[in-house]
Amino acid sequence: MSIMGLDYGSTTVGVAVTDALGMTVLPLETIVRKEENKLRRTCARIEELIRERGVTELVLGCPYHMDGTEGERVIKTREFAAMLGRRTGLPIHMVDERLTTVEADEILAENGIEKSRRKEYIDQVAAVLILEDYLGHRN
Repeated sequence: MSIMGLDYGSTTVGVAVTDALGMTVLPLETIVRKEENKLRRTCARIEELIRERGVTELVLGCPYHMDGTEGERVIKTREFAAMLGRRTGLPIHMVDERLTTVEADEILAENGIEKSRRKEYIDQVAAVLILEDYLGHRN
């Protein structure tokens, strides 16, 4: 029984999962698509990972503006959450993800990851931060 964290972007979805006890969060992968609205393969991959990892809940980062207002990205994220909810039947928790990408970039830099290679990991690390935030507030 693990929980999956998702950092939903316009052409990528960063994925992280907890261990079975829900104590450790691990980056898993970045799902890439060519066009923003082409979500069939993205959803299929998420569903595959849900089955493989025994996921029972999803946590999705919600990209509010810095002043807390909702913009187009929040609307698209809510639509994605609704789609995932219909497809998976799992509960989906929305978490404020302001500045997670900035924090993820700082973490990668601090760990010596070259700027040219950070793009392959940044969404996964952001998903880790989103999931850790959810777990911290839940407990």
